[in-house]
Order: sequence, then structure tokens, then C-alpha cells
Amino acid sequence: MKFTWMKWSALPVAVLLAGSVAMAQDQSSSGSQSSSSQSGSSATPAPAEKPNPVVEQRKENQQDRIANGVKSGQLTAGETAKLEKKEAAINKETAADRAANGGKLTAAEKKQVNRQQNQLSKQIYTDKHNANTAHYGNNKVGQRRENQQDRIANGVKSGQLTAGETAKLENQQKGINKEVAADRKANGGKLNASEKKQTNKEQNAASKNIYHKKHNAKTQSQAEPKP
Repeated sequence: MKFTWMKWSALPVAVLLAGSVAMAQDQSSSGSQSSSSQSGSSATPAPAEKPNPVVEQRKENQQDRIANGVKSGQLTAGETAKLEKKEAAINKETAADRAANGGKLTAAEKKQVNRQQNQLSKQIYTDKHNANTAHYGNNKVGQRRENQQDRIANGVKSGQLTAGETAKLENQQKGINKEVAADRKANGGKLNASEKKQTNKEQNAASKNIYHKKHNAKTQSQAEPKP
């Protein structure tokens, strides 16, 4: 009887001790987890914001989009001439800013260039998705015109043609296309032999101009150095 009483009286003490040990383990585990969490948070910095594309890369991207639009016929010669004129103006302004700042652009100037390129980007998209497209046709005149546009597009994409050179070449094509359209309208949709000969002569002159501008000392990469 005495043994039984001692047995049952010792049981609450054992339970109490077990509970105290378990509580101590929980607190220790919680403390180590908290410490691990704190050390982990201090070791892992917040992700840095993605930098804006550099000026040179943004310019190259715009030229690639224009070149693709010329090649696909989504951009007419007139639209391309206007886009490249705007690009040339941005490049000229950028070059002037660099010259004034020892070859670099300030943060404000980079922001300004990016804003201008954003506006041009919207214009490229609009021109590529409007109703105006370059219809070349299956005749010799249309094929010659398409060949010229392909050569210009390749020159833009490779960097052999600057924005200013491309604008001039496309203005030349625009003039030829306008003259051809007027001749066709006056002759029921066709060109006579004399008009075809004249168009071919003008395209020969344009062809030489394209070749000269693609093989001179000017290239896109040399026009504006990286910031």
C-alpha cells in the first residue's frame, strides 16, 4: 500500500519534469529558427531593379524593328523616311550631348533620350500596323523596287546604313514611287515603254547610291559610341 502511494505520487513529478524539458526544447528550437531566419534575411539582399537598356542598345533595337518593317512591306518608303529622320535627330542630339560632357551622357540626358525613343517606338508600331503597306507587284518595276527595299533593310540591320543615310535613300525611293503611281494613274494603271525606261534609269541611280552609302566609312556602331 505504501509502495503504491509512492508510485502514484511520483507520477505527477515525472510528468512535470517531462513538460519542462519539452518546453525548453521548443523555446530552443524557436530561438534557433528565429536566429536562422534573421541571419538568412540579412544574407539575402533585396533584388535590385533592372537597369534601363543602354542608349546604344535601344537605338539598335529600333533600327532592327524598322528594318523588319521595310523587309516585310509593313513600312512604306515614306513612312520609313520619316522614322529614320526622327532617329537621326535623336542620334545627332545624343552625339552633341556626349561631345559636351567628355563622351558621356548625364542621367538627365539618358532619361531624355529614353523618352524620345519611347515616342519613336510608338510611331514605329503605328506605322507598321496601319493600312499603308508597300505593294510591289509581280512586274519588273515592282520587283526592282522590292529589291531596293531589301538592300536598304539589310543595310539598316547590319549597321552599314546610318539613320540619316537611310532617310535619304527612302526619300529617293518615295520620289520614284510617287512618280510611278502618277504615271500609272494617267495611263489606266499601266506604264508605257518610255516610263518604264525612265523608272529603271532612276532606280539605277538609286542602286548606286545604296551601294555607296553601304560601303562608305559611316556605320551605325561608329556614329554613336556606347555611354
